Amino acid sequence: MDITKTELYRQWQRDHERIQRGLHMPAETKEQQHRRKERARRDYAFFVSTYFPHIARTPCARFQTDAAKHILDHPNARAVFEWARGHAKSTHMGVFVPLWLKIQEQRQFYTMVLVSKSEDSASKLLSDLQAELQFNELYNHDFGQQVKAGNWAEGSFVTTDDCYFVAVGRGQSPRGLKNSGRRPDYIVIDDIDDDELVRNPKRVGQATEWVLSALFGTMEAGRGRFILVGNRIAKDSFLTRIAARPGVHHTTVNILDRQGNPSWKENYKPEEIAAMRAMMGERNFRKEYMNDPVTEGAVFRREHIRYGKTLPLNQYRQLVCYTDPSFKSSATADFKATMLVGITPDGHFHVLKAYAAQTSVSDMIAWHYDIMDFVGGRAPVLYYMEANFMQDLMLDEFAKAGNDRGYHVPILGDKRAKGDKFARIEAMQPLFERGLVLFNEKEREQPGMTVLEEQLLMIERGSRAHDDAPDALESAIWKLSQRSRASNNRFSTIGRPSRRY
Repeated sequence: MDITKTELYRQWQRDHERIQRGLHMPAETKEQQHRRKERARRDYAFFVSTYFPHIARTPCARFQTDAAKHILDHPNARAVFEWARGHAKSTHMGVFVPLWLKIQEQRQFYTMVLVSKSEDSASKLLSDLQAELQFNELYNHDFGQQVKAGNWAEGSFVTTDDCYFVAVGRGQSPRGLKNSGRRPDYIVIDDIDDDELVRNPKRVGQATEWVLSALFGTMEAGRGRFILVGNRIAKDSFLTRIAARPGVHHTTVNILDRQGNPSWKENYKPEEIAAMRAMMGERNFRKEYMNDPVTEGAVFRREHIRYGKTLPLNQYRQLVCYTDPSFKSSATADFKATMLVGITPDGHFHVLKAYAAQTSVSDMIAWHYDIMDFVGGRAPVLYYMEANFMQDLMLDEFAKAGNDRGYHVPILGDKRAKGDKFARIEAMQPLFERGLVLFNEKEREQPGMTVLEEQLLMIERGSRAHDDAPDALESAIWKLSQRSRASNNRFSTIGRPSRRY
């Protein structure tokens, strides 16, 4: 047994002890036991919480029970469950669901193949399954002793009712797998993608070809359940290719739903997700937890985002404060963004202040007063906000804040017909590459500047990543460019304005 197998074996022993500590045999009548078994067969959430309290420390989420029911109801299921990290996809599809199928009165499968990126990874997942079958006292009490022969460490085992379980690594030959003449009829592919694989489209294609030919071909003319679980770590990955196949049942679960609430609210709190998001950064968070991988530097490269010393405020030809607001403050809503940008005498753009957050209107208004305090009376500033946001409630909020403070933000509506957002933001890229945009080095650690930098690096056509801070920056630069052209035609700013605006 090599070192990896030794480590896995020790983990299996710890699983054994954990299972025994977590379960207690109930004092009950035969009738009570019968009712529990009957309910467990039809109620997946009850099954999980009753037999696996040592694993399932929080109740099942709706998406988990829906997935289990779909698999039970479809003997020839072809399904991709694209769930964010930390949503128990391996545990449900590789342990709970097959053990639930196994207790149904009508037999559901004979041979389960568990596939992962390596044989060791697959064996570890198989060890979790065998540990439950071997040491889960309540499961065995209700449904009979399970393990008959074999060992997960050798990659396979058989149960007393002649169910065969086998682990297979990505690319290994699964040909010839049979159990008493029966071919695999429950195949689970678990997190087969990895960062190295998805960087090479040829390898992604080879993995897809292996799954659709050698692995899927082990089933008897496609009879049986074929399940893939994972999260989308790249735009071109094994998961994305399989999910696009015809007839595949595909569900996506992100850590936050469309309203910005935790999808698994029984397990995660909004504030801990927000803290994790801040720590990871937006790009990593979207990749690992929102199934939205973004290629850093697809348009704006990190080395082109420069920080340096800015000028005294009275030396800028013009200062513009531009705000791109949003109406919602939930975790999935657009960011409110306010940028203070100045244009130098030689036509460079300095980002002096940056504010960007998923926050309230009152916080956004406070940013403007912070900017007014920062500028003082040293230079005039033109304040703009999109005209369609300058209506009713938004104007009322600015007016109330001004009345409370004793002075008002002289904000103007920007009525420009802006056109395609990505094209406008992309048009700033030559300015960054030529060193014509400079960020205030004194503001480098401020949250708004960090958000602006992150969002610039995530700009990519078709991406769902937020882009409100770059949009506000583009609008500020455009305003400065237009005013500079009007007063002095020497300055050429954004790349092909006649086609962009």
